[in-house]
Amino acid sequence: MHAPRTGSVKRRSRLNATLLAMTAVVLLAGCASNKSNTGTHSPATGGHYTTPGSGSARAAVTKWSKAYEKDRKNRTAILGYSNALSQNGQMPQAMAVLRGGVIAHPKDREIASAYGKVLAMNGRFSEALNVLQGAQQPATPDWKLMSAQAAIYDQTGEHAKARSLYKQALKIAPDDPTLLNNLGLSYLLSNELPDAEYTLRRASTLPGADSRVRQNLALVLGIQGKYDEAIQVAQAELDPRQAQANIAYLQEMMKKRQG
Repeated sequence: MHAPRTGSVKRRSRLNATLLAMTAVVLLAGCASNKSNTGTHSPATGGHYTTPGSGSARAAVTKWSKAYEKDRKNRTAILGYSNALSQNGQMPQAMAVLRGGVIAHPKDREIASAYGKVLAMNGRFSEALNVLQGAQQPATPDWKLMSAQAAIYDQTGEHAKARSLYKQALKIAPDDPTLLNNLGLSYLLSNELPDAEYTLRRASTLPGADSRVRQNLALVLGIQGKYDEAIQVAQAELDPRQAQANIAYLQEMMKKRQG
């Protein structure tokens, strides 16, 4: 057996270092109310990722807590405060705020989607599905709720169910980069790498696709040994601020995938 070429080893080393310093699999559990949040199932909820415990995370909690205390039934305050709590790692409080939001606004799909997402992030998958299914209206289905449900199926290893929902959602929102990204990651989680690459390439070319879509593409390219292209894509999207939380999330998801 021949020893690996030095250039190949260096490329692999560079790729591994790059991927470990970036957001890899960012699986979106739903709540895609912000069109720019196209990363798919993510530990963070919408917008830019904020490190839990950081000054900006605490400031967001303080800001939104005042709005929430002023009017606990205000939907903007409910969504803003729960999001700030989630990004600061205060999950029990985020769940409590959203539980109250669902009671106050039983027909609000965005609040239901956010609540389902937080439940799923805490491993309460059955409850999350019940919330999301209860908010769905068969005559006028919401593609964001479908995406949220599909993400949960992916997390529990039911990839066929997940893809069926993603494809139904794409009939409502054709070529939405969020949905295509989620579908691509569903293929990745079941090791169907050519399908994952094809789908993520499509997603990355669409208007509104953010850096996390291309980060996921870089991951799939790297897994397949397409090192030079993976490095090129990954280095262009490097964002060390997101690394710690999302690497942990990636490791957890890959463990589930292998188990």
